[in-house]
Amino acid sequence: MAFCNITGKSLNSGVKARRSAVVSAVEPKWNLAKLDVDAILKEVKFNADGLVPAIAQQFDSGEVLMMAWMSAESIVETLKSNRAVYYSRSRKELWRKGDTSGQHQHVHDFQVDCDGDTILLTVDQLGVACHTGRRSCFYFAVRDNGLEEILPVVIDPKKLYS
Repeated sequence: MAFCNITGKSLNSGVKARRSAVVSAVEPKWNLAKLDVDAILKEVKFNADGLVPAIAQQFDSGEVLMMAWMSAESIVETLKSNRAVYYSRSRKELWRKGDTSGQHQHVHDFQVDCDGDTILLTVDQLGVACHTGRRSCFYFAVRDNGLEEILPVVIDPKKLYS
């Protein structure tokens, strides 16, 4: 059984309950009609490739799910759709989380750190976040004998992308 590294709550029951869900009841904390997206983008410090790291965190448990990259275009799409949209460096295109795997992230809040160089998305993760079939991409932890796997595979990765 897997547990949240922050709250200590069981994660497996949450994954089972959300696996088949398509829609989240989570509402974003912004009104798109009132947003000045250009002003927001000016505060974000993109790297030389035009990207900024983004951390996805489960909104209700604090569980850290994954890290991905966002471009200005993916930020705009995320704010418009209330779904996490990242930039895939390997495919060089927008990556709408869940479009191929069905494991969507509905965005609850969008935060920018004090330096403007990292984004924090609090999300409602529907299913698993990691392409390996685990709830979180952070499934290795340092232990006395080196890195130890601390989260089980919940869904066979072959089923995620078939």
